Amino acid sequence: MQLRVLAFVLAGGKGTRLYPLTKERAKPAVPFGGRYRIIDFVLSNLINSGIFSVYVLTQFKSQSLLQHLREGWEVSGLLKNHFIIPVPAQMRSAQEDWYRGTADAIHQNINLIQQADPHVVVIFGADHIYRMNIRQMIEYHVEKRAGVTIAAIPVQKEYASEFGVIETTDDGNIIGFHEKKVHAPTMPGDPTRVHASMGNYIFSTDVLLRELLADGRREDSTHDFGKDILPSLIGRADMYAYDFQTNIIPGDPIGSPQYWRDVGTLDAYYEASMDLRAVSPELNLYNRQWPLRTAGYFDAPAKFVFDEEGRRGMAIDSIIAGSSIVSGGKVTGSVLGRGVRIHTGATVDNSVIFDNCDIGRRARVKRAILDKNVKVLPGTEIGYNLEEDRKRYHVTESGIVVVEGHHTTVDIATIQV
Repeated sequence: MQLRVLAFVLAGGKGTRLYPLTKERAKPAVPFGGRYRIIDFVLSNLINSGIFSVYVLTQFKSQSLLQHLREGWEVSGLLKNHFIIPVPAQMRSAQEDWYRGTADAIHQNINLIQQADPHVVVIFGADHIYRMNIRQMIEYHVEKRAGVTIAAIPVQKEYASEFGVIETTDDGNIIGFHEKKVHAPTMPGDPTRVHASMGNYIFSTDVLLRELLADGRREDSTHDFGKDILPSLIGRADMYAYDFQTNIIPGDPIGSPQYWRDVGTLDAYYEASMDLRAVSPELNLYNRQWPLRTAGYFDAPAKFVFDEEGRRGMAIDSIIAGSSIVSGGKVTGSVLGRGVRIHTGATVDNSVIFDNCDIGRRARVKRAILDKNVKVLPGTEIGYNLEEDRKRYHVTESGIVVVEGHHTTVDIATIQV
């Protein structure tokens, strides 16, 4: 069966709990893994799954995100059904508001659905770290003849209060929603875990259009899928939970665990970044059959220079992006972005360093996140005295030091007059 599939990526979140990394950028535009952005995960999942018609709904502090989409995700117009297009709020609500909720974001762009006339509409968030073969979820949706399918991930029941929990029957039929409740119902046949919603939905188009129009008329609605539309569909539409654990990524070893992280806090973001350092990380960035796509930077290779006592450029258990130079310093268990400089005698341990940072001679950085363009002066210590660090930087509850970056001006072309 040939299905017409239209995708919406919700990329307008403020990401306030990731401040100061979100001071000048939307959460989906936050760097991850040295050379990527968080939004690259959902867009790669869509493209790798053969879904090429994608609207990206933007809102808060979107300039960095828009620039990244232009640099890395412009799709050739040779085929009219192949596109990735950013869409700001269209002010189509009666109050001419910004997006008021996830459902309102789609409702304000309902004309795009009507014009495309797809069989199904894929609605995914842009702020999680994971890989997913979305084609398999669509196949499940069609097999079940569902009106709505929600991606679900099993989590231990003690974490139920942190998620929207889906209550299902043995065959995956959804019979209830429980938003962040300690005693939410567990999975059928598994009293130790609950089905947590991943916030990723597939709608049959007729169901979606009907519910968006009805919700738009409700004055008491928050216009959110999780809070309003989906709970109201219980008993009125066939809704099923798709178990993310059953998802298979081409090229991954049989039985590989499925990786999904909600990087909504600085500590969660740091831990997800540290996951990449493992010899065999659960999040496999090296599967050529399921590439993580991003902007095509014209970077020189990373370089490590000097090999003498007290001045040896080296990196251990680390990820180093292009154009970075480790010049007589040592990097251990860290993730370095593009164009980073580590000078003689400097050490970087268990840290995340964004693009174009400069770590001066004999400086020491430990358990820290450095935003773009940070210059660490020679001899400076970050992460070794948290009381002092709190006077100058942001320090999380777990002791991660976050150093705010500097946003440079944009170079523009000049002309002779």
